Amino acid sequence: MQPSSVKGPGGITTSPSRARSDGNSVVGVHITRTAAGTPHGQPGLPDHAAGTAVPTEPLHVPETDRHRHRRRPWHQSKRPSLRTNRSIQRLVSRPADDSDAVLEDGSRIAVVGGGPAGSLFAYFLLRLAHTIDLDISVDVFEPRRFSHCGPAGCNHCGGIVSESLVQMLAAEGINLPPTVVQRGIYSYVLHMDAGVVEIESPVEEQRIAAIYRGNGPRTAVDMPWDSFDGYLQQVCEKEGARLVHQLVIGMERDGDRPVVITNDGATTYDLVAVASGVNSNFLSLLEPDAAQGRAEVSRTFITEFELGADRILETLGDSMHVFLLDIPRLEFAALIPKGDYVTMAMLGDEIDTDLIKQFLDSPEVQAAFPTDSMPAVCSCAPVINVKGPERPFGERVVLIGDAGTTRLYKDGIGAAYRTAKAAAETAIVHGVSAHDFDQHYFPTCRAIATDNMFGRLIFFFTIAVRKSRYARKAVLRMTAREQRRRTGLHMSGVLWNMFTGSAPYRDVFVNSLHPGFLYGLARSLVVGVRPSHPEG
Repeated sequence: MQPSSVKGPGGITTSPSRARSDGNSVVGVHITRTAAGTPHGQPGLPDHAAGTAVPTEPLHVPETDRHRHRRRPWHQSKRPSLRTNRSIQRLVSRPADDSDAVLEDGSRIAVVGGGPAGSLFAYFLLRLAHTIDLDISVDVFEPRRFSHCGPAGCNHCGGIVSESLVQMLAAEGINLPPTVVQRGIYSYVLHMDAGVVEIESPVEEQRIAAIYRGNGPRTAVDMPWDSFDGYLQQVCEKEGARLVHQLVIGMERDGDRPVVITNDGATTYDLVAVASGVNSNFLSLLEPDAAQGRAEVSRTFITEFELGADRILETLGDSMHVFLLDIPRLEFAALIPKGDYVTMAMLGDEIDTDLIKQFLDSPEVQAAFPTDSMPAVCSCAPVINVKGPERPFGERVVLIGDAGTTRLYKDGIGAAYRTAKAAAETAIVHGVSAHDFDQHYFPTCRAIATDNMFGRLIFFFTIAVRKSRYARKAVLRMTAREQRRRTGLHMSGVLWNMFTGSAPYRDVFVNSLHPGFLYGLARSLVVGVRPSHPEG
């Protein structure tokens, strides 16, 4: 589904009275558009009930006076109105696969983990079930409460979402309120030893926003914002899921059905969706037949600095600050303004204390953000999934989000959306056997994994740039020239999408082969050899 504007009116309604079961197929579901609607980080929950309209309220993003005169707010984006959910129309008209492992009236589904992947899976599963008049129950297990500050509600994430994802969620009936979006980010500042350049979003659809997955750092008491993960849980509960604040301590089998074990006992389910991420030990508790292989991970580092909104605006503005430095093992580092706080995220090869100190002490960081006068109030060192398992599914078990397949380094929430939706559609329309997931869910995982191959090529290019001051100067020179002219944004677009994850890596790679990109880079390299050559 292509993203559509959150500005558009109306929503999607279904007429369950016209739906009927015909063997393994479902026919006669009628979907219409309405002019208006009524509102109806591990487990999560959906937003509207079948038979009611989906509201599409504007998304209000804070802007500074510096940008108000030249940038439209997100909710004024020039995109088509919200369209009918054609995926439901397509799916419910297709026959289910000939398998005994199918969901029926009374089926029970467990979701282990209540972050975006678990929340969205529960939402899509129940939404599709309501569409075809299928009566199922969904339990979402999440021990943490994302309304709490600090570690009790932390979900170990830098917290960036793209406008395209916000629009896709709106098209699904999930409208993020203004209290969830901490700050709209319309540009980022690239820092290198060769200089600094500000890069504005090439197109409006690739703007990004800062969010908190939990309820903020440990000192964020009584703050006027809402947790992104907590909001998705509320959405799912409204759709009919049951949120269970218990830790899952094991999983067994009762015949071919999975059994979820908590401190309160064991419960048999018809399907278990694992959305625990890779920072939980739950994956180690899975039996070998639950999935083939395990995700490969790498250590990262995230910390929060409390500055206050005024000082953040003075120091960083409303831009995300990205650092491309010649520091071994460091792939990417960024400073992300969020309300009264700044999130620092570091990605690379096994981030450790020495690497953190080397980065913070670098002249480029000290010039932009003197951290010695800005004490950190909250820090964590989570691992991230850099390569998914060979087969993220088994009989009546499916791994989604970071526990399964996700994007390399960027846009984990977008990957959670894709895998959660694909897994839910497979379970409702086709079945819950390993064969069903292999045929209908695994292609989505393969597409993400293939795109990550292009991502690795791109990050290999960044390594080459970091190693050569001559190349760094050429990149900076080309980018600055494009930003002055605001035309032919070849290098600017590649860098924006590489650092923000707003576009597939394949698109970024293809754009780097564009004649305009190659000519501009070659020109900048030549100018570097002949500094007296006018740039025009």
